[in-house]
Amino acid sequence: MANVLSNLHPPAGAVRKRTRRGRGVGSGLGKTAGKGQKGQKARHPGNFSKMGFQGGQTPMQRRLPKRGFRNTLFATEISAVNVGALEKVFDAGSVVDLAALATAGLVEKRADRVKILGDGDLTIKLTLKVHGISAGARAKIEAAGGTVELLSTTAPPSEGSAKG
Repeated sequence: MANVLSNLHPPAGAVRKRTRRGRGVGSGLGKTAGKGQKGQKARHPGNFSKMGFQGGQTPMQRRLPKRGFRNTLFATEISAVNVGALEKVFDAGSVVDLAALATAGLVEKRADRVKILGDGDLTIKLTLKVHGISAGARAKIEAAGGTVELLSTTAPPSEGSAKG
């Protein structure tokens, strides 16, 4: 007989029947269903443990004071791009700004500012209009014959820049 999928079955004793708890004393797990007599552990479903509950003692998260805040809705998002990535994406003589970087997929479209970092090599001439640049990146760009124009970082963000 060929060994086909329809003939396959698990070995004897490998599959056990599911125990049905609380279904009469004859089953061996009737009446209290293996939970013992009374008490919280007998009454609550499964392994009852409330997150942060310390048995009536004032929990740690209530003993410690509330501190600080997070300004995530209006926080300024600065994206970092390495000069090696610019080499791969842009042609010689290109003007690289936030919009061009977003179109190329190097930064997210919702980024408020961009900073150029110096990892990688640059051999092509580029004109950069960015909000920040590291000293190493500036040296590599200028050595390749490119220019860097720093944009103002004090200007208020555009009207639709609130993240939501």
